[in-house]
Amino acid sequence: MSDVYYFRTLPASGPQSYPKRIAIVGDLGLTYNTTCTINHMSSNEPDLVLLVGDVTYANLYLTNGTGSDCYSCSFSKTPIHETYQPRWDYWGRFMQNLVSKVPIMVVEGNHEIEAQAGNQTFVAYSSRFAFPSEESGSLSSFYYSFNAGGIHFIMLGAYISYDKSGHQYKWLEKDLANVDRSVTPWLVATWHPPWYSSYSSHYREAECMRVEMEALLYSYGVDIVFNGHVHAYERSNRVFNYTLDPCGPVHITIGDGGNLEKMSITHADEPGNCPEPSSTPDPYMGGFCATNFTSGPAAGKFCWDRQPDYSAFRESSFGHGILEVKNETWALWTWHRNQDSNNKVGDQIYIVRQPDKCPFHGMPQPKPLLASS
Repeated sequence: MSDVYYFRTLPASGPQSYPKRIAIVGDLGLTYNTTCTINHMSSNEPDLVLLVGDVTYANLYLTNGTGSDCYSCSFSKTPIHETYQPRWDYWGRFMQNLVSKVPIMVVEGNHEIEAQAGNQTFVAYSSRFAFPSEESGSLSSFYYSFNAGGIHFIMLGAYISYDKSGHQYKWLEKDLANVDRSVTPWLVATWHPPWYSSYSSHYREAECMRVEMEALLYSYGVDIVFNGHVHAYERSNRVFNYTLDPCGPVHITIGDGGNLEKMSITHADEPGNCPEPSSTPDPYMGGFCATNFTSGPAAGKFCWDRQPDYSAFRESSFGHGILEVKNETWALWTWHRNQDSNNKVGDQIYIVRQPDKCPFHGMPQPKPLLASS
């Protein structure tokens, strides 16, 4: 039997009730950089950890009988074998000191697909974490929602169907319609691959998902979106359909947790770095949707010629983020680099909600004034 561990549950839902600090991290793996990230993050004493996909990278460690650090990297032409499941155990033991004391909520990334015998996928991911799927009306562990005080978190699956006719989209419509913004004013969405990233790595890879879902999330006034996948940090301005919009969400890519692969460095807007369009679709995410821009500064082109207007800050450094929601109006977002001291800030911004200027579905509407005779 293990030791007995204790953790503090999340605060009850309410417009003045919030976890003190929420740590956001993505693409962790189990490397020297992972150790630095987790140590740094733990020193910030989070009350909740949000892991935005790519947990262990166990799919890169195959049951092949070699001691290669990354078998599929070193021997790419060898037939695929079963992924090395003990890697999940190593990761779990490493994370125990943190997650035995702090709740962790996880959404799947592409490295959790883990194709195995019998055409099974996502087996380790679905078996090793607890998901409030049934409680949130979901039929799947790949998408669900939960409340943390006055924040409603929506966790979406990018590697299963997200079409408007599919179960996930219909669940999302129902979940958003049921959110009471007088109780949970903040609406935060999370999935693995970003819609807004200016790095050449995975550039516009999730465009089909954006085309299907962005308008729905916008119509309900989502405040912040967190993603991983791109191994760097990037924060957007408020944006909708590639256009600056004061009512759009802030998109934050936080895929800089550690990973096993290299850091993303090149930007698609730099000369010679724009990907060939046909190379951008992900085989697990559907067809090709990223065509040339039809309007704005990048009209007629697949990539921008400068840092896009939607990109506010970007940097290729390992780190983690801390979200501190203060009340129903404003929150403080801070990104910390691994190489910095704990009290040094890599990027910081106040995120302010303005529901009076940005009405959304489900928002109480003012009663019409009666004309006097």
